[in-house]
Amino acid sequence: MTLDDLRRRLAEFAAARDWQRFHTPKNLVMALSGEVGELTALFQWLTPEESARILDDPASRAAVLDELADVTLYLTRLADVLGVDLLEAAQAKIDRNESRFPADRFD
Repeated sequence: MTLDDLRRRLAEFAAARDWQRFHTPKNLVMALSGEVGELTALFQWLTPEESARILDDPASRAAVLDELADVTLYLTRLADVLGVDLLEAAQAKIDRNESRFPADRFD
């Protein structure tokens, strides 16, 4: 599945339920923020070592995967509603970061 496939599937999912009226940029960014908070809560208070091994525990793994999926879905839907090509925006940001933080400065 490509990101465009996911974008189309989410749009169809929302249309089939007449949820477009709820999928305003404001609502979507608030939902995204909530899901990021839920993902953050899974890692809160873990040591760095525990956080690196969180997927070893089956229950924690399922919870992390669910929250990562929720974040991905809301971010993809938000970008679609705003008419933003998420991959283009990400590529442009990486390009800016490569100029801003040249690799030879971090040897």
